[in-house]
Amino acid sequence: MELRLSNMRKTWILDLDGTLLRHNGYLHGGDALVDGVKEFIDSIYDTGKIVILTAREEEFREETLAFLKKAGIRYHEILFDLPWGERILINDKKPSGLETAIAVNIERDKGIHIDVVIDEEL
Repeated sequence: MELRLSNMRKTWILDLDGTLLRHNGYLHGGDALVDGVKEFIDSIYDTGKIVILTAREEEFREETLAFLKKAGIRYHEILFDLPWGERILINDKKPSGLETAIAVNIERDKGIHIDVVIDEEL
């Protein structure tokens, strides 16, 4: 999959379980990165801010943060105790027409296989 984006700084909002880590791994033997996550995070880290969202309860915070640190997953913010349902992002368009809200849904536990392409025309 290719994601064509402008050269502006970005806010990356990433789900934790099933997207970055094996879904509910922390409840079933331990966390594990899904395929391509480390490479993807490393490729986007300097392009803006990374915010991780999770429905994990606050009681799993220290365990989760320790795993992410050991795995070398860099981020700027992480929010725990979020609802399990849909995540809705509402944002305004730039006057140029640039769409500033993008949603990508990937298959659970299949990894992140996204090529980010910066398009100077956007």
